[in-house]
Amino acid sequence: MIPRVAVTAEPFWHKVPGGTARAILRIAEALLDDGRFEIAGVAARHSKSALAAVELPFPVHHYSVPRPALYESWHRLGLFPVEQVLGPVDLIWAAAMAVPPASSPLVVSVHDLDFLEHPERLSARGRRFFPKAWQAARERADLLVCPTELVAEDIVGRGIDRDRVRVTPLGVELVDVTAEQVAEVRARLALPEEFVLWVGTIEPRKNLRNLVAAMSRLPDIPLVVAGPDGWVIDDADLLVPLGSRAVRVGRVAETDLHALYAAASVFAFPSLAEGFGLPVLEAMAQGTPVVTSAGTATEEVAGGAAVLVDPHDPEAIAAGVRSILDDDDLASRLRLAGPRRAAERTWASTAAGYAAAFDDVLGR
Repeated sequence: MIPRVAVTAEPFWHKVPGGTARAILRIAEALLDDGRFEIAGVAARHSKSALAAVELPFPVHHYSVPRPALYESWHRLGLFPVEQVLGPVDLIWAAAMAVPPASSPLVVSVHDLDFLEHPERLSARGRRFFPKAWQAARERADLLVCPTELVAEDIVGRGIDRDRVRVTPLGVELVDVTAEQVAEVRARLALPEEFVLWVGTIEPRKNLRNLVAAMSRLPDIPLVVAGPDGWVIDDADLLVPLGSRAVRVGRVAETDLHALYAAASVFAFPSLAEGFGLPVLEAMAQGTPVVTSAGTATEEVAGGAAVLVDPHDPEAIAAGVRSILDDDDLASRLRLAGPRRAAERTWASTAAGYAAAFDDVLGR
């Protein structure tokens, strides 16, 4: 009999689904393609007009309570097991740190623990949610799955036995982009001929402020900022120092995102902290030279195929970007190395890692 896996699907109803929702979707698709697991989602109550941000490849069953009440009931009271809405399941996959009661074997995805070290980078809601979710994960999970060795070390450093932790890197879609597609996106978004690109949700740890300070030292090239509004930071004020050299394109459809990466001269992602950093891998997949942060998970993701800089130092960030713009040989090496590195990280391999974790917990 095929094991039935319950997955927490609430991120698909977030205002900003972000990388976590994208990862859940791609892993679930690959698991279903493999045919070894059945997947059913659980989510809070939403209005009839509220739809998931994407079309999901698995059914989702909803509780009768809204998200805040559901999470509080899960974490503080241990109420509302997934079986209440799904019926019998063989395993629970808490894919986004919201942790249901362990009414069946439980695997929890831990994308990072920056919220414990720097709660000031979170929204008020995040400061309430993440510590409770982490405590529930510590107490209930049979296995904790994380995307990088750096996160695994952080988890173990906080008192979790290493044999309860699995490292399963995230993946990337290898999409061929034509020159015509790049030209069409460039024209439609009114992009300059050469530009530095940043992609993400605007929030403190993404470090857009220091990137803007770095770009102020590079007066001859614009910065294109793609992604939705986040929290804590006023993005309009943030970009003021660059004047007309800051081009804000907002949230970009996934079909356009690959062409946007391909159009960029440099992708700069000097984040202060990441659990993985999907945009780094997405840019490398398109052969775009990358500048990212030394000493963080994105260094691990880049695997030697990027220029590494101190994210706290705008001058260092500027020097990293300038090194690519001024050195054609370096830029050419990175354009070749990036796709090779990205090809090592597929969603099929990510799903295989999760399948192995599921099998371990199920004793298969």
